[in-house]
Amino acid sequence: MIIFRYLCRELLYATLAVSAVLLLMVMSGRFVKYLASAAAGDLSAGILFPVMGYRLPGFLEVLLPMGFFLGILLAYGRFYIESEMTVLHACGFSERRLLGYTMVPALLMALVVAAMSLYFAPTGIERASGLLTADKSRNEFDHLVPRKFVTTEGGRAVYYADSLSDDKSTMHDVFLAELGASGADTESDRQIVIVASEGVQQVDPDTGLRYLVLRDGYRYEGVPGQRDYRLMEFSSYEQLLDVPSLRRKESDRIESASTLELMRSDVREERANLHWRFSLPVLVLVVAVLAVPLSRTNPRQGRYVKMIPAVLLYIVYLYSLMWVRGAVEDGKLQNPAAIWLVHPPFLILGLVLLGGRGFRRRPRRPTAGGGQ
Repeated sequence: MIIFRYLCRELLYATLAVSAVLLLMVMSGRFVKYLASAAAGDLSAGILFPVMGYRLPGFLEVLLPMGFFLGILLAYGRFYIESEMTVLHACGFSERRLLGYTMVPALLMALVVAAMSLYFAPTGIERASGLLTADKSRNEFDHLVPRKFVTTEGGRAVYYADSLSDDKSTMHDVFLAELGASGADTESDRQIVIVASEGVQQVDPDTGLRYLVLRDGYRYEGVPGQRDYRLMEFSSYEQLLDVPSLRRKESDRIESASTLELMRSDVREERANLHWRFSLPVLVLVVAVLAVPLSRTNPRQGRYVKMIPAVLLYIVYLYSLMWVRGAVEDGKLQNPAAIWLVHPPFLILGLVLLGGRGFRRRPRRPTAGGGQ
């Protein structure tokens, strides 16, 4: 039990360290993407951290298997470099027992990954999508920064407000420019500029379309460089706003579906996602079998000499699973269960690498009387 606790503790520390670094890299890239959207006014800054929190299980379901694989390589590689593993083997500690001890934390890690892939990840994606959808359909003035030109989603108009009301429902001193299409037709090049004292947003209860209602202003229409401008004074002017694209992608809908929904479905794409979710915990167990023999290191070579080949092997394994899943979703493969054909070759490879030393029975030593 002392050796078992020691191995588990070192393996846990290495796994947490590697997983933390990988998670930081992935989440930093995603956070920068959301931050750029918030800076452009396409996303509210207040939902950045909740969205990142909901997406965290989706990151962990893929990063934890790789973190556990690299953790085994680093922890056991250190044992070989510092001759600790040599001492254990000299005392009769075989690689078969090492594999058995390793499978205990591997089973626990597989349970954690199963919880992430089967429940927490789809639930988090569903809630993150709900936040993004609700934010996109909110009042467009919520993203408006006073004294800054903002382009509408369709890129057909630019508007500006000198100030906003406290509830962000009313703009004051509004400037609106409708961009004309460039072309040979003179009428298509006509541009419209509107200035108004205030503007509010209204929603048509019948159609659901949003309108910007401007009050007490002027409308200028014409071609830049020509004198035939049309001037109109108005007390109320309505401008149709671009409808935000709230339609969710089919892939997002499947990713956010619960596991029970996928189990009841007969759709090929949904069944492929279901098998993918169940494959991730199995991935943890297989990479544990692979990592034990791959961690053997000669002290003269250094602890990182086998890191690159091992990582490449893991990448081939993971991308094989992803390729089969994509082939099923694209219709190249008809049976969604084909993803389970990827695991046996890598499991057999791990057993073959391990069987070279760990499963071969040692010859018995002759007795003192010279017997066989």
